[in-house]
Amino acid sequence: MPNYENRYISNLTKDTYALILAGGRGSRLHELTDWRAKPAVYFGGKFRIIDFPLSNCINSGIRRVGIATQYKSHSLIRHVNRAWGHFKRELGESVEILPASQRCGDGWYCGTADAVFQNIDIIRDELPKYVMILSGDHVYRMDYGALIAKHAETGADMTVCCIETSREEAANTFGVMTVDNDKRVIRFDEKPASPNAIPGKPDLCLASMGNYVFNTEFLFEQLRKDAEREGSGRDFGHDIIPAIIKQHNVFAFPFTNPTGTEQAYWRDVGSLDSFWQANMELVSPEPKLDLYDDTWPIWTYQEQLAPAKFIFNDEHRRGIAVDSTISGGCIISGSQVRNSLLFSSVHAHSHSVIEESVILPQVDIGQYSKIKRAIIDRGCKIPDNLSIGYDKQQDIANGFRISAKGIVLVTPSMLTALAEKQALQNKNKKDLELA
Repeated sequence: MPNYENRYISNLTKDTYALILAGGRGSRLHELTDWRAKPAVYFGGKFRIIDFPLSNCINSGIRRVGIATQYKSHSLIRHVNRAWGHFKRELGESVEILPASQRCGDGWYCGTADAVFQNIDIIRDELPKYVMILSGDHVYRMDYGALIAKHAETGADMTVCCIETSREEAANTFGVMTVDNDKRVIRFDEKPASPNAIPGKPDLCLASMGNYVFNTEFLFEQLRKDAEREGSGRDFGHDIIPAIIKQHNVFAFPFTNPTGTEQAYWRDVGSLDSFWQANMELVSPEPKLDLYDDTWPIWTYQEQLAPAKFIFNDEHRRGIAVDSTISGGCIISGSQVRNSLLFSSVHAHSHSVIEESVILPQVDIGQYSKIKRAIIDRGCKIPDNLSIGYDKQQDIANGFRISAKGIVLVTPSMLTALAEKQALQNKNKKDLELA
């Protein structure tokens, strides 16, 4: 017997166009985003952050997706083309890159609302009934069908997806909503220093996830008004939402787990500490984000690699990994890995030790090296006998970045600078000896 409720939702998702805003710089990730946009940052052993909102769209039945790119987007575009370029336009499916291209004037994208405004003609050609605006730099699983269904049922002009979070965490970081008993938004503050608390929950507030659903014509009308408004920052949080909540129906949609009883998994991995912590959560026995759940798969592009390999079983040289996630192409050669997450094609050489660390792809770790509570960027070649994460002052002297919570970030350019510094020191020492 047909499930008419699910059919109703499937019709709504077919009438929806999703636009993912993926042009963010991600400055709080420092050198991790020197050469890649934040949505292109690696996550979870084999994925990129952009894979999560894209997978949510496809799993929810939304097959028309645009990705607005701007900041250093080459690796992001390359990944999307490889992983998501197989959709058939003739079947009403598409995942398209929408780079900033001065479609509406001489400027590049200058705000989240402006990124949508500059693509109005592309969205209009799709003839959607609803437009969903998504942030491209958060990690979570969500059925957008329920969000769109609630938007339609309430008769909303706009629906804002939100989470309950601590007031301390939200301060100066998230847009915060105040709602009435029907969850209609009556106030919106963008990154307030002192967020309004949820009634009855003095330590919590209702934070925007940066995900919105609009009726299409209403969205176009508000974007045109905002583009003509002198002094506007062309941003949904700063400008669009505060301007419409008094005269239009703007509702909040709390993001909860499927039972609706508690906060669902959602992580803003926008800082080195939050990025490290979210990856470390995945190696626990029962992580809150279960990447092994095949009922809601996270899709990505993955190279064809050999299985992970562990070699040597001598008493003082044994290749082992405990409470860790090891990706394809890795070789653990007489080394020890504990409570760590290794991306693809990492080679850990004999007598090296890796603890509580996130190792991005194609890292080579030299003999007798020790790494603890660190993030090692893609392509690093860790020299023999180097210790990382054991002596803060030495890490600083080596040119590595130390986060607020003591996580060490190492990139290829830092290692190059360190090697040049050591070579110069050795030369000077040799010159002194010869003198």
